[in-house]
Amino acid sequence: MIRVHVPATTANLGPGFDCLGMALKLYNIVEMEEISAGLAVEIHGDGAADIPRDESNIVYQAAHSVFKEVAYQPSGLRIKLTNQIPVCRGLGSSAAAIVGGLIAANKLSGSKLTNDKLLELAVRVEGHPDNVAPALLGGITVSTAVEGEVQYMKITPPAGMKTVVAVPDFQLSTKLAREVLPSQVSLNDAVFNVGRAALLVTALCQGDLSKLCYAMEDRLHQNYRASLVPGMKKVLAAARLVGAKGVVLSGAGPTLIAFADKNFELIAKVMRDTFRENGVMAKVMVLEPSPIGATAMEVVS
Repeated sequence: MIRVHVPATTANLGPGFDCLGMALKLYNIVEMEEISAGLAVEIHGDGAADIPRDESNIVYQAAHSVFKEVAYQPSGLRIKLTNQIPVCRGLGSSAAAIVGGLIAANKLSGSKLTNDKLLELAVRVEGHPDNVAPALLGGITVSTAVEGEVQYMKITPPAGMKTVVAVPDFQLSTKLAREVLPSQVSLNDAVFNVGRAALLVTALCQGDLSKLCYAMEDRLHQNYRASLVPGMKKVLAAARLVGAKGVVLSGAGPTLIAFADKNFELIAKVMRDTFRENGVMAKVMVLEPSPIGATAMEVVS
C-alpha cells in the first residue's frame, strides 16, 4: 500500500493571483493499493459525508490520469482518505486530493513520472498551479503556465514566520468566488498588483516581514470577494492592529490568513472574535509553513 501525506496550501498571498502559493503544516493522507477488482473508496475526516466514493472521486480521477499516461492498468483500486484540510474553505483541499492521487498512482505504477510531469498533470486537473505547486513541492512557489508547460520557482519560507488561519463555518466554492470577479481590470489596478507581487516575492526571499503590510495589498480579487465573506474587511483590520504583518484572503476563501512572527494566539483570538461579532463562527489554527511538499512511502498493510 502507498501512503501519501499532502500539505494544505494557501494561494494568491494577496496580489499573486493564480501564481503564488505556500504549503502549510496541515495534512491529508491518501492511501492507495491495488486489489483484485473494482473500486473501494473509504473516507474519514473533513467532508467525509459529501465526497463521492465512485469514479467521480477526484483522487481516483487524478490516479487514472497517471495510469493512462504510463499505460498501466490496475486490476482494481482501494483508496482511503483521511482529511484534516477543511473542504471548500480556501486551503487547497482539492489540490491535496489531486496531488495525493497523482503521487500514489505514480508510485504504485513504478514511479515513472518526474515531479515536473506530475505538476503538469495536476494543473490539467485543477486548472491553475497556485495550490498544486506548493502541495507537490512545498515551501512558497511562484508558478505560471508558459506554452503549455508549468514554469516555477521555489522559495524557502522565512525563518520564524507562522500563519494564523481563521476558517469560517461555511463553504465557498472556487467557482462562485471566480464568478464575482470582473473579466477585465484597469491598467492602474494591474500595475498596482504587479508592483505588490514583485515586492512580496522579494520580501519573502529576503525574510523582511516588515514589507508584508504593503506587499500583500491587492486590487484584482479580494475587494470583489469581500461580499462573500461577512466581516472580512473588519477581520483583516483587526488582525493588523494586534501585530499581523500581512493578512489576506486564503485562495478563493472564505478562510482568512495572517502572517506574523509573534502574537500568534492574540491574532487568532482577535480574528475569531471579530468574525463572531459579524455573525460568523470560525475555527482558528496557528500553522507553520511546510518547507517540503507531499511525501510518499510504501507500507505493509
